[in-house]
Amino acid sequence: MSLTADVKAELINVRDPRPTARVAELTSLLRFSGGLHSIANRVAVEAELDSDILARRTARDLMELYGVRPELVHVQGSGARGGSHYAVRVIEGGETLARQTGLLDQRRRPVRGLPNKLTTGSRGDLAAIWRGAFLAAGSLSEPGRSAALEITCPSPEAAMALVGAAHRLGIAGKAREVRGVPRVVVREGEAIRAALAAMGAEKAAAEWDQLRQRREVRAGVNRLVNFDDANLRRSAQAAVAACARVERALEILGDEVPDHLREAGALRLAHRDASLDELGHHADPPLTKDAVAGRIRRLLAMADKKADAEGLPGTESAVPAGIED
Repeated sequence: MSLTADVKAELINVRDPRPTARVAELTSLLRFSGGLHSIANRVAVEAELDSDILARRTARDLMELYGVRPELVHVQGSGARGGSHYAVRVIEGGETLARQTGLLDQRRRPVRGLPNKLTTGSRGDLAAIWRGAFLAAGSLSEPGRSAALEITCPSPEAAMALVGAAHRLGIAGKAREVRGVPRVVVREGEAIRAALAAMGAEKAAAEWDQLRQRREVRAGVNRLVNFDDANLRRSAQAAVAACARVERALEILGDEVPDHLREAGALRLAHRDASLDELGHHADPPLTKDAVAGRIRRLLAMADKKADAEGLPGTESAVPAGIED
């Protein structure tokens, strides 16, 4: 199952016994899954859901809370919406239900956002709003650079109402429009975990957080490996370049090389992969790292000066193409 399906399967089984929370969840689910329609010149309330289990639960809640008997219809998906989905419709008494749930105001005008009495309710009611919205139109992607918890919204006003509820729950959500469709998006990893937990998907929140942490650890290890590889590559290139320049310096200077500089150059060529500190230990008598570096630097400078005076290629010319000194 996908992460989204896992979360919805867990949320379907969350049952807040408080009447206000049940009303908040059901109203939000209706608002984000379809809302109001006009059928035969009558106001109808309809929810289009992607699960028969959720559809049956929604129908049961409508009967228990409002005493209406909804119609359940299995709809075969087509066009932009593929796969099967399920419609829960209330036609007889639909206008009364719309008024009771706050989808219609007192002047029979559709409420474009969410009823104010819901968005100013308790934390339990706010969590129920998010639970209903996610069950209706939510999705969750896997942890990573593009990780997101998203809810597709029926209007910008509904998106802003959902963002306001999120902020009151301490969750950083943002409203945005993607290809003309309003959405509420939660992107930061800890905020996604908090949103899942607040809705009641405790198991999904824990599993998502573990998956996120494993991926972060793996990404950190990969960064360290790449960093080490880059350092080793640079060190190897520097050793090749240094040895090439020393060989060219000894060739340019010939018998004119002072003995102490010749010894430093010979050490470099004899121990090509050794650090300057290790070269110093190989010298007889031992030398410090700075002493070895200084002698090799003077050897190269002396050779380059002679090459320049005689119009010869200097020590840099011996470094293979593509190798950094």
